[in-house]
Amino acid sequence: MINTNKNQPDNDLIHHESLIHYLSTLGVSKDAIGQVQAQFRAMNVNAGEVLLLQGEKQKYAYFIVSGILKACHYGNSGSILSKEFYFQHELCFLYCSWLTQAPAKYQIESIEDALLIQIPLEQLSHADWQLAKIALLSQQLIYKEEKEAFFLLNTPEQRYLFLVENRPLWVNTLNNIQLASYIGINPVSLSRLKSRI
Repeated sequence: MINTNKNQPDNDLIHHESLIHYLSTLGVSKDAIGQVQAQFRAMNVNAGEVLLLQGEKQKYAYFIVSGILKACHYGNSGSILSKEFYFQHELCFLYCSWLTQAPAKYQIESIEDALLIQIPLEQLSHADWQLAKIALLSQQLIYKEEKEAFFLLNTPEQRYLFLVENRPLWVNTLNNIQLASYIGINPVSLSRLKSRI
């Protein structure tokens, strides 16, 4: 069950400091952050909680203080496709839904208990936040190019080895079903791949 921490100002302050640092590195001034900080909401979320339903309009981004979130698509046949995983001190939201204001093609949910700070996405449209918007879009463009290369230029084994070498947190934290879904193979194939390496 989602729980907003309204009665824990000391903890909220500590958690907000990590968000303030993150936003500062994106180019948002402390004055600009201070003007909207009252709109930030600390949330305790249980594993399996849904933050954004597939098909709904997205209103918030989530800064991860602790825990792991994922964006996934549920197909009509019951298939689950993992778009992305988000870890500590990352900002989780769907860029395409944000830019187009279209209903989300993916669902955002927690895969373990998490502490989050909810941020209204409309903040990124304010003039004082334009440097952050540009920085986030630049990061996302680079990331999308790298992800396309990850899938188009590598075999499943090379994809797994890339994660082992460059994303050890993923390999050590995610289970075989989650990893296999991201790599684009089934869990049995991933288990065989692991045993071969």
